[in-house]
Amino acid sequence: MNFSLFLTELWNARLSLLSGLGDTILISVASVILGSVLGVFVGLAMTYGAKWLRFIVRLYIDFLRGTPVFVLILACFYILSVVGLDLTAFQAGVLALTLFCSSHVGEIVRGALSAIPQGQTEAAKSVGLTFGQTFVYVLLPQALRQILPTWVNTATEIVKASTLLSIIGVVELLLATQQVISRTYLSLEFYLFAGFVYFLLNFVIEQAGRAVERRISIP
Repeated sequence: MNFSLFLTELWNARLSLLSGLGDTILISVASVILGSVLGVFVGLAMTYGAKWLRFIVRLYIDFLRGTPVFVLILACFYILSVVGLDLTAFQAGVLALTLFCSSHVGEIVRGALSAIPQGQTEAAKSVGLTFGQTFVYVLLPQALRQILPTWVNTATEIVKASTLLSIIGVVELLLATQQVISRTYLSLEFYLFAGFVYFLLNFVIEQAGRAVERRISIP
């Protein structure tokens, strides 16, 4: 391993690597936020929806959770274009990760809401709260303490899954690293560097999650 040569090439490739890192962060943040919002509605439908709605949502969750992320990405990029929905590689990748994230978050929300005693909802109704108010002021604060640890794990999985977008041409950190390697032939050094960057991203997410968890925990 030629460390001085690696540092020189790393400096020369800094702009492309930073651009790839920026795309990785953007993809991950967008997918987690959109997937979490969609997942909340999925979880609510699974918990409080009509029987036919719960059946449809259960199929949605099981299908997406049982399908490899790699296949979802290829489906969103190629199959949607066949039916006339032309998405860029970036948009298709974010859509695939959003759907994958929503299926996991939906199951997390369903489990957390199901653990709250039914009496909480009935008490909220008795004082005149609407369902939306009940969810925001009564159910969500209690469910959040159970949701957060698993949600953090899902967020880190999305960061790692973003590497698969390179297969459809999204120049995120992994593909940017591979492009540098094809020019410098320093495969070991740059793959170790990319792995370290992914570790830092997930470490920051986990530490932020733990900080929020400590803040909302009951003394």
